Amino acid sequence: MGLIVAIILLAIVVVFVALSIKIVPQQRIGVVERLGKFNRLLTPGVNILIPIIDHVRTYHDLRIQQANVPPQTVITKDNVQVKIDTIIFYQVTGPEQATYGISDYVYGVRNISTATMRQIIGKMELDETLSGREKISSDIRIALDEATEKWGVRIERVEVIDIQPPVDIQDAMDKQMKAERSKRAMVLDAEAAKQDMILRAEGDKQSKILKAEGDKEARIRQAEGQRHAQELEALGEAKAIQAIAEAEKSRIELIRSAGLDENVLTYRSLEALTDIAQGAANKVFIPTRAVDTLGSIGAIGEMLKASK
Repeated sequence: MGLIVAIILLAIVVVFVALSIKIVPQQRIGVVERLGKFNRLLTPGVNILIPIIDHVRTYHDLRIQQANVPPQTVITKDNVQVKIDTIIFYQVTGPEQATYGISDYVYGVRNISTATMRQIIGKMELDETLSGREKISSDIRIALDEATEKWGVRIERVEVIDIQPPVDIQDAMDKQMKAERSKRAMVLDAEAAKQDMILRAEGDKQSKILKAEGDKEARIRQAEGQRHAQELEALGEAKAIQAIAEAEKSRIELIRSAGLDENVLTYRSLEALTDIAQGAANKVFIPTRAVDTLGSIGAIGEMLKASK
């Protein structure tokens, strides 16, 4: 009997110890009630409870959670029914409020999200709804934050996954989109053709300008070459005339230095006239100076006799 009692007592102690020790994993927290009243929170690690007196009401996950809101059919301002699918990311920041502030905060978040979505979409037209996902998400998150603040829940993000308009409106939108794309393609083709014509005209213009500038440069160079040649030719002629003049000057100076008098020069002129008269021409024009020379023939004869 003593052994049986000892075994029973040992079993009671083991059960008591097992009920007294609670190990809470990381990022989880427990809500402890003592005799049905909130007592404290169980933090991650080893925690000691009083069996029977203390009771763990629930555990909360402190990580960011997500709640899928079922697709909702809402009516826009222009009376078009659209189906919207959203997802909500939240985190429990107050385990006590999340336990006692609302019975099911996930269900409450979904309901508030649905109601808020209907109010927001009811003030927007279809085009605004399709292009205003960020605005819808922001408005829903603001409305949820105001409601869930008392629940110990913080809304991290709200995402609008999909917005589906009716089939007939979707078909009309597809046709409009195709028409817009065709129009845009035609506009782009026209712009491309316009740019091509402009570029061709600019190229032709530049080509003509370059050709005209080339012709102008060639004519300028040719004129400069001709002018340079004429200058060189004139310079050559001037030098030739100067050389002839210098030679004539030298010849005259040599004649003067030889002591030739006027009679000898007159005789030389007569010989020159004789050579001219023996030429093929039948008419000879004698200068006035030469006529005077002919008048001096007698004097020339006397001069020759004296020389002999």
